[in-house]
Amino acid sequence: MLKKLKYRRSVLVLVVLTSAVFLLVQCAGNDKKTGSAEGVTSNPRYEAYAASEQCASCHKDIYEKHLTTAHHLTGQPANAATIMGSFEEGKNNYSYTPSILLSMQKRDSEFYQVAFYKGEEKKAMRFDMVIGSGVMGESYLNWRGNRLYQLPITFFTAANQWANSPGFPNDRVLIDRPVTARCLECHISYATPTDSARMEPLSFDRNQLIYGVDCQKCHGPAAAHVEYQSKHPEDKQGKFIVNPVKLSRSKQMDICALCHGGNIQKTTPSFSFKAGDDLSDHFIIDTSTTVLLNSPVDVHGNQVGLLKASKCFRMTQTLTCNSCHNTHENQRGKTELFSQKCTGCHNTTDATFRTATHQQVQGIEKNCIDCHMPAQPSKSIAVKLQGQDILKASLLRTHYIGIYPEEIKKYIQQKQP
Repeated sequence: MLKKLKYRRSVLVLVVLTSAVFLLVQCAGNDKKTGSAEGVTSNPRYEAYAASEQCASCHKDIYEKHLTTAHHLTGQPANAATIMGSFEEGKNNYSYTPSILLSMQKRDSEFYQVAFYKGEEKKAMRFDMVIGSGVMGESYLNWRGNRLYQLPITFFTAANQWANSPGFPNDRVLIDRPVTARCLECHISYATPTDSARMEPLSFDRNQLIYGVDCQKCHGPAAAHVEYQSKHPEDKQGKFIVNPVKLSRSKQMDICALCHGGNIQKTTPSFSFKAGDDLSDHFIIDTSTTVLLNSPVDVHGNQVGLLKASKCFRMTQTLTCNSCHNTHENQRGKTELFSQKCTGCHNTTDATFRTATHQQVQGIEKNCIDCHMPAQPSKSIAVKLQGQDILKASLLRTHYIGIYPEEIKKYIQQKQP
């Protein structure tokens, strides 16, 4: 009797284990159906990534075009080619007060921000990393041991001059603002932390960085993909890699929301999220989509939130960031190209399009953007230029697609003879 009971228990345990394995297999199968990459680890390490240049062997045209994009340029080693500001005498200084001066200087082959007090040098801080593509401006980071610190002076492109870094004091040189992993996560593709507390490491292995937002930010770590495809060039299916087009709409948006989704708060270590994951598995996300024209939602950093609040997004099940943006190419400034995306849904021959306002300007269908996605001042990218008391804000296109009466009036006035 005891033997029979043990046998039945063994059978029951076997059934439960078999069922669990079956469910796990089904889950894995579902991941594959939504575009997740087989073989990509849930928490990838540096070894899981390939050198960006390796993508060029099979995707030469895409790779070379991507090198000109703001994504690629948003995190780079600091050198003469990547630092935009001038080191020429007379153009290289920023005065905080009559006694406090910060000078940008080239010393041998390296570049420094040098702080002076009453003409006496106090501290020289080397430019080690450039953050920002240069479209709006650049900020700079300095290595001290394995820690990164933001330098006090930024380059502001609109004014073509050095400026006080956003959020820095106006009357003294701040030299100890640490750079967090969450900050780096949006400007480079991977950094290996050296701290034991990996939820917010302040230390990184400077020899294990992947600069810029490269291919792997949207396609997942590619070392296994490169190894497999190199050995099996005849296989065109693209193994061990993510194709975002095959992901669900929400997962496509999650890739962009990692850096363009506002003030999300991480619940897993930085650089854990990879393409194909649910962002909510790694971050606490503000799901509110209520946006007003005077909302605190900034045009910089929460483009996904603004887009989701737009009627254009809410009225369709297919619109994503990639409906308008080809992230492989630099399309900045191509207003007519982006307007063609609008007219793909809004037929220019319909009565709903032929409004009195639209009819005032010939060829208005070539520029939907200036009226319905106007450039607006950013609250987070605002700098103090030398000699000015009022902060100067960068202008970025809002992704809250709507009707802006003042912008429409301004545009029509510009176009009328």
